[in-house]
Amino acid sequence: MAVYGYIRVSSKDQNEDRQLIALHEQDVPDKHIFLDKQSGKDFNRPQYKKLVRKLKKDDLLYIKSVDRLGRNYEEIQQQWRVLTKEKGADIVVLDMPLLDTRRGKDLMGTFLSDIVLQVLSFVAENERTNIKQRQAEGIAAAKARGVRFGRPPKPLPENFPSVYQRWKAGEITGRAAAAKCGMPLSTFRYRAAVYERTGAQ
Repeated sequence: MAVYGYIRVSSKDQNEDRQLIALHEQDVPDKHIFLDKQSGKDFNRPQYKKLVRKLKKDDLLYIKSVDRLGRNYEEIQQQWRVLTKEKGADIVVLDMPLLDTRRGKDLMGTFLSDIVLQVLSFVAENERTNIKQRQAEGIAAAKARGVRFGRPPKPLPENFPSVYQRWKAGEITGRAAAAKCGMPLSTFRYRAAVYERTGAQ
């Protein structure tokens, strides 16, 4: 029997130390710990796939919590079946002692584990939905305050004001004006509209 651990954090700047410490407390060797820095929306993760390929019957997999496995309700259920039924491995969820497939392999034990897994999977996906909603609300609120997202626009070329005036007066076409400013026509029109509105940018 080999002992493995799986860690997932949602982004590269998130810290995995808490999960790593929990796995070390279970004496999981470093070479058997697989780490993905990726969203839990699906299971298309390189280290997770590598882990599944290595798992064999009666191996043991530790994870800190169900949401570290994933945040998609149906896919968590499916992957749990892959790991426990198809691979024949055992899983221990450290934050939820009821989710320890080494115990209660009788019908009642399996029934209780399935119920707990379904509830926790639902909570994990629901939290993902809430996170996305909070992010959307935060972005909307920031935009309402005038916060701008994305790369700042390049400064206008020095000749833009004079070219703009000539274009506005009908002396030159938009295409010619864009060429003189070294930008695509669509960009020139956009920047001209902003310039007209604000007199800047």
